[in-house]
Amino acid sequence: MAVMDESSLTGAQKTFLRGLGQTRDPSLKLGKAGLTPEFLHELHGLLDTHELVKLRFLGVARDQRAGLVARLAAEGHCACVGAVGHTALFYRQNPVPAHRRITFP
Repeated sequence: MAVMDESSLTGAQKTFLRGLGQTRDPSLKLGKAGLTPEFLHELHGLLDTHELVKLRFLGVARDQRAGLVARLAAEGHCACVGAVGHTALFYRQNPVPAHRRITFP
């Protein structure tokens, strides 16, 4: 599976995805247990199904969030398209065109 990074998306695409993410409730919550194998498995499943996943940090210190976002993007093979406060938004396009849920304008 190829690693997706933020540079593979244009600024307009990131803006579009952040707009979609504003209306979504967080699909995942990351707490003090951290990045467990079960959490990463759930992240992969949600990215495969929905392509866009909103995550909420619970009980994670501000100075740790940036590192966790980078690690989630790397281990989830996805791109972080936005992170504000206690939430972050991750995107990974489904490799099967027929199963894609998000189409860019």
